[in-house]
Amino acid sequence: MEKQKINMSISDLAPDFFAHESSINFNPTQFILDFKCITPRVDPRIKECTVISLKHDIVIMDAYHAKKLYELLGEVIKKYEKEFGRIEAPKQIKLLEKKNKKEKKSEGEEAIAPSYLG
Repeated sequence: MEKQKINMSISDLAPDFFAHESSINFNPTQFILDFKCITPRVDPRIKECTVISLKHDIVIMDAYHAKKLYELLGEVIKKYEKEFGRIEAPKQIKLLEKKNKKEKKSEGEEAIAPSYLG
């Protein structure tokens, strides 16, 4: 059998993306992972409304590969926590969640997720 040469080109032109929010949805054949970065913008020229920048990257996977990702992520998190300790919410997030819960209880509503709108 003759050796075959392969010339492979890997494109990594997409910029790095920081996501501080995410959501996962599914349909019968796919899982949809939506990674979001929501940033309030201050523009002194616009006084009547808040300007919000929303960027998101979506990854669509079939169910089998989503399950493999789940397993791999679990393994990596176990290794991380073994080396660096348990992953916990930052102190500031815990304080904000506690504050939101207290405010919503006093208003008779359910607590909501932290708001990045100020």
